[in-house]
Amino acid sequence: MMNLLGRPDIETGEVYANFNQNVTALAVATRNGYSLYSLSSVDLTLGKLYSCDTDEIFLIERLFESSLVAIVSQRSPRKLKVCDFKKQSEICNYSYSNTILSVKLNRQRLVVCLEESLYIHNIQDMKVVHTIRDTPCNGSGLCALSSSSEHCYLAYPGSITSGEVQIFDAINLHAKTMIPAHDSPLAAMAFSPSGTEIATASERGTVIRVFSSLDGSKLFELRRGLKRCVSIASLSFSTCSGYLVSSSNTETVHIFRLDRTVAEQAESKQSSDDWMGYLSKTVTSYLPTQVTDVFTQGRAFTSVSLPEPGIRRICAITTIQKQLRLLVASQDGYLYVYSIPSIEGAECQLIKKHDIRIDDSYAMDIKVDSPQPLGGSGVVAAVTELAAEEDSSIQNATASGATYASAVKGEEKVAQP
Repeated sequence: MMNLLGRPDIETGEVYANFNQNVTALAVATRNGYSLYSLSSVDLTLGKLYSCDTDEIFLIERLFESSLVAIVSQRSPRKLKVCDFKKQSEICNYSYSNTILSVKLNRQRLVVCLEESLYIHNIQDMKVVHTIRDTPCNGSGLCALSSSSEHCYLAYPGSITSGEVQIFDAINLHAKTMIPAHDSPLAAMAFSPSGTEIATASERGTVIRVFSSLDGSKLFELRRGLKRCVSIASLSFSTCSGYLVSSSNTETVHIFRLDRTVAEQAESKQSSDDWMGYLSKTVTSYLPTQVTDVFTQGRAFTSVSLPEPGIRRICAITTIQKQLRLLVASQDGYLYVYSIPSIEGAECQLIKKHDIRIDDSYAMDIKVDSPQPLGGSGVVAAVTELAAEEDSSIQNATASGATYASAVKGEEKVAQP
């Protein structure tokens, strides 16, 4: 889902931060290990659910509110571990032929992205159900997986020279559509919570577009700014789907309101034959396409200016205790909490700034059950070699089906602070 790619942060002692799929928890990793935090009372405090001193973490993804986490370490960047952190147990581990650049998961699928291939696992038993090979070179590991089980789509770049988005049906295992989203190569992508919409940004970073993932039609075009050489770090739909937030290498975070009713009315109005519609069409027909695009692009509903530019940040918008909140996690080790105004152009108010470095002293630790063997006395440990084309191998220590399935469904939740 949302993460800080580009790993100089590890070497400089900064943090890797990542929200889970429905923005109820935050995972934070440094060279000393990782911690998981609850966001249920983030206006006041950041409750620590779990902390682990281990190898420096390269990637970490938590599955919704379950006890399952997928981890890749700096020491073994080709190996994926799936763990039950509540039981302090490793469920399975997979090794690949190249460095794992990103990992995405929902309740149906787990996707591993390498530079030129994508592995799709069935998350119920972790078997590889499909491999997309020979993808365009994807050195940043850019891909997106819908959190929806109904519209379980995978998106990845279809070209290294233009902004083509390939949409793949991860359940039925076939290509769904290709969207020519931008002229320049892609820099960021994100699915809406329902999986029916996808937001994209190119390496230029000035325009963000939202498309239907069902048929590829363009729904919104949003202007982030006029500057060139802006690097988009993250895109994210709000959990209510009414907003889209973007962060970049500048100090500004932009929030766009996605008013689908207004968009439909505007489209209907433009297609009408009334005098204003005719005038609008006549005037714009004499203008260059780039100029008319600027007139039709949506502007930011509001924005936030953070202390300094050049720091990678990920953002999310969610409802916490019935209040809409903007959450900004930065690689220098802070989580900012802002209120979102109801009036366009009004300022977001900073409510709280949390220190999310792993050595914080105030976040409360939750007692975790002592380590137990996987699946109790019915453990079956198997080590299997996969005869895959790129000499990929799998080492799989499998728990009983009931234990793993209950963790995937989120039945084994960690007590909230």
